[in-house]
Parts: sequence; C-alpha cells; structure tokens
Amino acid sequence: MLGMARRAGRLSFGHDAVKDALRNGEAETVIFACDASDRLKDELTALADINSVTAVVTGFGSSEFGKSTGMKSIAVISVNDAGFAKRIIELTTQEE
Repeated sequence: MLGMARRAGRLSFGHDAVKDALRNGEAETVIFACDASDRLKDELTALADINSVTAVVTGFGSSEFGKSTGMKSIAVISVNDAGFAKRIIELTTQEE
C-alpha cells in the first residue's frame, strides 16, 4: 500500500518533509519505523496531536520500511491522502 501511495505522490519522507506536511495541513497520518528515535517520535507525535493527525509506529525497521517505499532507509513517513491513510492504518492494526 505504501508503494502505491508513493507512486501516486501522496507520501512525504523524513523528518523535515513530514514536519512540513503536518504544518501545512497535508498529512493525514504519520507512520514511524519501529527503530525510529524516541526524540523523532516525540517531536512529530506532538505536532501530529496538535493537528489531530494519527501517528502509528509499525513493526518494521527503517530498512524494511524504506524498501517498501523504494528507498534505502527511512524512519518516518506521512501519508497525505485520506483514503491511503485509512487503509494503511487498517492494515497496520491488523498486523498487531
């Protein structure tokens, strides 16, 4: 699902891009790799909470997370489309 959202241009990758998406009201959800730093998770989760955006920590490491999006390694992504965000959250909660 992340690959499809990436091809559609509906993802932001990395700290700065996700932060910008949150500030601009584009982000529908924020997704963290399980090995993302606590500082990164705390900062972006607080910003997501302010903007009423769901933040989710996956069970995937940053290298696995990156591969699913066609990148080498990535610790945080924002999904900037409501439909993709809803489906990704559904899939994430099913895995738990």
